[in-house]
Amino acid sequence: MESRTQDIARQSAVIASATFMLIAAAVGSGAFGGTSVSELQDGALSAQGSYLAPAGPAFSIWTLIYIGLIAYTVWQALPAQRSDDRQRAVGGWIAASMVLNGLWLVTAQFLSLPLTVLMIAVLLATLARVIVILGRSRARNWPERIVVDGANGLHFGWVTIATVANTAAWFTQIAPASWEDQAEIWAVAVLAVVLVIGVASALVTKRLAPALATAWGLSWLAVGRLTDEPDSTVTAIAGIVVAVVLVAAGIVGGLRRSRADAAA
Repeated sequence: MESRTQDIARQSAVIASATFMLIAAAVGSGAFGGTSVSELQDGALSAQGSYLAPAGPAFSIWTLIYIGLIAYTVWQALPAQRSDDRQRAVGGWIAASMVLNGLWLVTAQFLSLPLTVLMIAVLLATLARVIVILGRSRARNWPERIVVDGANGLHFGWVTIATVANTAAWFTQIAPASWEDQAEIWAVAVLAVVLVIGVASALVTKRLAPALATAWGLSWLAVGRLTDEPDSTVTAIAGIVVAVVLVAAGIVGGLRRSRADAAA
């Protein structure tokens, strides 16, 4: 009886977290009359906020992520998932990630830019924990792979590049004007770090979805630097190279996982 109560509480917590996330997204994005995200924090979070900011169309990935997380919320609430060990292990962490997702938008709308950096860093760490837990066991079928592993993988991959952009926006706001001459160097250096971490993550977790989401953001970062301010061909080329390598690493990792699953 106690386990059943805890399972129902977990399922309910996920539903409540998803509801909060969607409401916070509407409030934080200015849907109820507030400021749009691109205009928040004096424009620091816009596509022109830093050398590492993706162009506007990149953010359309949120629609896919939200659809995936809603699908997950419905799927995990089914009676068949109530006592599933995998959901018992990861459900609370996914709920936390959705709450943090919503809190980031509220923080961006009403609080300060440094706090958005802190919030998105905590969100990234939480999603990393989700991916680690999911990696300990296999999805039982394709629906689970899509709504659990796929949706959360995309969330993790996008938040990875979003954390970079958010942090870069903050540094751009506080850095001395004299640092602007080295901005491209720092941008390329940060992308090199993203490359190392992204490749390692793809090969260790053996998942393609995070790599695809990060590569999506990097591709639009490149578009932004080639077509908008601040312009930087060097940063754009670095972004494209990192995106291609990450997708390749994700494919290799996915193939390794498929072979391991087939051999099990």
